[in-house]
Amino acid sequence: MRASTIKVIATAAFAAMAASSIASAADLRPRYTKAPPPIVEVWTWDKFYVGVNGGYSWGRSDTSGTFYNNTTGVQLSPTQSGNINLDGAVLGGQVGKNWQFGNWVVGVELDGQWTDQKGGRGFSCVTPTAPPGGICNFITAGPGAGVSPTTTFNQHLEWFVTLRPRAGVLITPSALLYVTGGLAVAGINTDGVISGFSGQQLPTSVAWSNDATKWGWVVGAGVEARLGGNWTGKLEGLYMDYGSVSGSPVLLTSNPPLRFDYTSKVTDVVVRAGVNYHFGGPVVAKY
Repeated sequence: MRASTIKVIATAAFAAMAASSIASAADLRPRYTKAPPPIVEVWTWDKFYVGVNGGYSWGRSDTSGTFYNNTTGVQLSPTQSGNINLDGAVLGGQVGKNWQFGNWVVGVELDGQWTDQKGGRGFSCVTPTAPPGGICNFITAGPGAGVSPTTTFNQHLEWFVTLRPRAGVLITPSALLYVTGGLAVAGINTDGVISGFSGQQLPTSVAWSNDATKWGWVVGAGVEARLGGNWTGKLEGLYMDYGSVSGSPVLLTSNPPLRFDYTSKVTDVVVRAGVNYHFGGPVVAKY
């Protein structure tokens, strides 16, 4: 074989080996691909929710009471008025739905509460002057002579329910400042014992009780913020007006037969904290 032929073959083999090395080196170079867009979870208030709450309430009962002769209708004593504190704990739950429009949130909430709000006072039938037939006690001798009839008076705001629209603005994406107002209904129990003396100069008394369901109105404001996951916490204050409750218990065995007419205007201030669970996950956004 000629030397020139061998030289050509060697040159071709060397070139092939060099090309293979260059291709292998190219395969080893790092390859870059575009990173996928990040996925961000965005909290939204546009959900149904349920929750529980607890707090304290400062109720007020502006009460007036008057004794009458139940037979003749004559007023026996001046009308006595006073304020009764109906303070106590509250505990309950709520359900609701929110709709979100940008930084604005509107919704509606229904809540029910058990309360331990109660208070009381006493009333006495005292006649400063004695018009004909207007004497509280006809007993002129014995242990009942000159003793004024009385009644105890106790009120208990046992429960209340409110149905309230809410409207608020987001101070951060996960914190809501809102106002609220709507309907309120409450169960109010009033009871007591009227005591006096019979015509036989014997002590006599009767227990009385009156349950009333009163409709009224409520206004308030609060703040609610996301705690984590689907949970939020809230702090809320409410003012409620239930209107008036009234009654006319009687003691027919006293001398004279007695009737006690009362009227109470009941209002309430509630401060409570609560937690809500919102159904549905956050909105997933890609950027």
